[in-house]
Amino acid sequence: MQRPVEDLLTDYNIMDPDFVKDPFTKFDHIRESQCPIAHTERWGGSWMPTRYEDVVAMAQEFEIFTSRGILVMPPAPGWDEGPYASVAAPPITSDPPEHHWHRRLILPIFSPQSVAKYEQGTKDLCNSLIDEFIDKGVADAAGDYAQHIPVRVIATMLGVPLEMEEEFTSWVRGVLEQGMTDPELRAASSRKIISFFAEQLADRRKNPREGDFISELTQAEVEGQKVPDHYILGVCNLMLVAGVDTTWSAIGSTLWHFAQHPEHRQQLRDNPHLWPTALEELLRVYAPVTMARIVDRDTEFQGCPMKAGDRVLMTFPAANRDPRQFENPDVVKLDREHNRHVAFGSGIHRCAGSNLARLELRVALQTWLERIPEYSLVDPTAVTWAGGQVRGPRRCLVKF
Repeated sequence: MQRPVEDLLTDYNIMDPDFVKDPFTKFDHIRESQCPIAHTERWGGSWMPTRYEDVVAMAQEFEIFTSRGILVMPPAPGWDEGPYASVAAPPITSDPPEHHWHRRLILPIFSPQSVAKYEQGTKDLCNSLIDEFIDKGVADAAGDYAQHIPVRVIATMLGVPLEMEEEFTSWVRGVLEQGMTDPELRAASSRKIISFFAEQLADRRKNPREGDFISELTQAEVEGQKVPDHYILGVCNLMLVAGVDTTWSAIGSTLWHFAQHPEHRQQLRDNPHLWPTALEELLRVYAPVTMARIVDRDTEFQGCPMKAGDRVLMTFPAANRDPRQFENPDVVKLDREHNRHVAFGSGIHRCAGSNLARLELRVALQTWLERIPEYSLVDPTAVTWAGGQVRGPRRCLVKF
């Protein structure tokens, strides 16, 4: 059992249940103190900037704040051993110069034009999920709905079996949820993911398919050379791990919000042209992801003496609630005009899949509100949350 936190500035605990349930009051306390970059020795030690300006500056200083370690927890034992030791999650785990081609190679599949072809399939999926519970008058908006959408979309893109959805979800949770505090589970889950994609890759080498992203990567070249297997495995790893939990959490958080704000549901019904700005506002307020960086060499940032190897937690959710950047940051304004949020990160490592995430979020919300325009939480106190790396509701019962 973890000892209680006595001082957030020198001893925060991102896995404390109270922190997971409501990190924003903690971020506010740190941000408005004389030391807006907190430090802790817990979980291997880390620094935590909370101001928008600092988070963005660190994201842009990629030579000092490197991406070779993006998890908010220390590496699991044996992570750098075995046949898949070189597999990471490019391009978010890459630094220049490799980062440039790592990112350039996958951008076409995530362009607005490319992701548009998944809209109808995503809408059909959302309707089929709602069909399963709409007559019951009650559902788990997180477990019965949000959880299923991104994993099936990603599986379709990669051309892997949809019937393995439960296994994929279990592996992802093993890395980003339960595995946060259980290093052995995290390592085992990562090995299962990479082993699975190694089998898929070997199959595509022998039997390439049409319109299958894994097959496309096997044919891709950089400077006349086929891309290495460890890069393809890393991209698949990224798409599953980073593409599932993040979007699932964003969808769940926004459904949780709408359950408590019928005025916002009505505002969108009356003003459907507000959907684009509304989505950006919801992403700002409920940004799910915190990424880590590793300090490359001894440095001082805003008066903080950081040592080579130190971990820095890039709290994009905290930056998105900074009153220096956003007027009344805790208030959801669906028509907010000035909204340079960092829900998808900042700098060269900004999320390459943001267009797909936006599409999934929009379709999931619009389809739900078309089918279930009036709903509310069964018990607000019974909603459970995951936190640490990715924050979102895991159980969110609603009635309609």
